Amino acid sequence: MTTPDDLRQLASQSLLSHFADLCEGAVIVDALGNVVWMNDQYPGRLGISDLAATIGRPIEEVIPNSLMRQVISTGRPIMLDIMDFGDESFVVTRLPLREASGKVVGAVGFILYDDPRHLAPVVSRYQRLRADLAEAERKLADARRTKYTFSSFVGAGAGCSELKQAARRAARTSSSVLILGETGTGKELLAQAIHAASPRVNGPFVAVNIAAVPETLLEAEFFGVAAGAYTGADKRGRDGKFKLADGGTLFLDEIGDMSLALQAKLLRALQEREFEPVGSNKLLTVDVRIIAATSRDLEQMVADGQFRADLYYRLNVITLKTPPLRERPEDMGLLADYLIEQICRLQGIPLHGISTSGLNRLLQHDWPGNVRELANVLERALLMSDGDMLESADLDRVMPQVKAALVPPLAKVLGIAEVVAQAERQAILAALRSCAGNKVQAARLLGISRAALYEKIAGLGVDAEAA
Repeated sequence: MTTPDDLRQLASQSLLSHFADLCEGAVIVDALGNVVWMNDQYPGRLGISDLAATIGRPIEEVIPNSLMRQVISTGRPIMLDIMDFGDESFVVTRLPLREASGKVVGAVGFILYDDPRHLAPVVSRYQRLRADLAEAERKLADARRTKYTFSSFVGAGAGCSELKQAARRAARTSSSVLILGETGTGKELLAQAIHAASPRVNGPFVAVNIAAVPETLLEAEFFGVAAGAYTGADKRGRDGKFKLADGGTLFLDEIGDMSLALQAKLLRALQEREFEPVGSNKLLTVDVRIIAATSRDLEQMVADGQFRADLYYRLNVITLKTPPLRERPEDMGLLADYLIEQICRLQGIPLHGISTSGLNRLLQHDWPGNVRELANVLERALLMSDGDMLESADLDRVMPQVKAALVPPLAKVLGIAEVVAQAERQAILAALRSCAGNKVQAARLLGISRAALYEKIAGLGVDAEAA
């Protein structure tokens, strides 16, 4: 009866025999790198007339560019290589030969092809795979980049201008930023704009909505999972958001929804700039800038014991507050035009405008959902409108009825150019008052050149002396 060892030995012998017959050449060397055997084809490929004369000679004397001695010394195969011999090139493979104890006692080499062009299909497939991998990595990198800048935060009123100016100052630092504001006021947009204007712009921007991730998964989401950490875990492990954001910015949305237990782990990661993946005892170091946002009152939560005071102070280095839409009536026209243009382009419909009556109708609503609600109302109205201009009647069909207690519609709606001009006048006057009339300091405070300030004072009719 044939034993498993007999079968293995038979397979080895058969494999060597078949390779020797099928390949363009085959050679075996001993542990000293001396030739002990060649098949009949090899001498012809090498231009050797006397096969017996090669036996016992060092392999380099027979094949000058051979790497068989390297295979013997390392015990590692060279599965695919191109070997030059004179004016020819051969595609070869080299394998170590081991005795039962595992000791390397020699090596065997085969010429697979006598023309590297035979590998063209394999090389082509390899290049396609590399190109696909590079494209996937590029798309992943693009997904980690920001889509918005400060120009995307639409608004020309004093409140909006002051917010963007403060955010630009924050972008120049690496300190933590806490963005407060109602839902739909553009907190993530502002966070992306800060990252895009910061020295970390070439690093990743990674966002985590804490309210959208189950509590039991948040730790793994933040810090990642070590390979085989628990049953069903990926055998290769998985990087967390801290690791993915290394060298860039980590945006923690709805930070007020985080449990106290996880707050303690987050605090340590922020203080020490290191963390342990779930199921690992290895510390990983990261360089991450934190921008957090919430629509909740964190100060009250700290007072009530629902949010750690030490974490609050760690996050609350620079505070920015996004104003609700009801406090920005001067920006309604700009926002409506911007959103209508965006919606029309995305929906593939002709560009629409909004009439004075339509804008007045928007101003009669208090917008609890802020800009997000405004975008929803405008999209619904555009899809139901037959004209090229949104009128009050179009908006009435998709908006709640006006409450008597609300402010009545404005008697006159200013054009966009006048709204912008008024906002610039107010900003220039405020800067001049703040700097006691010093135009150089006022220009620096406004973030424009002195020449630009003089042009605006003249063009807008600003009374600099009255400031």
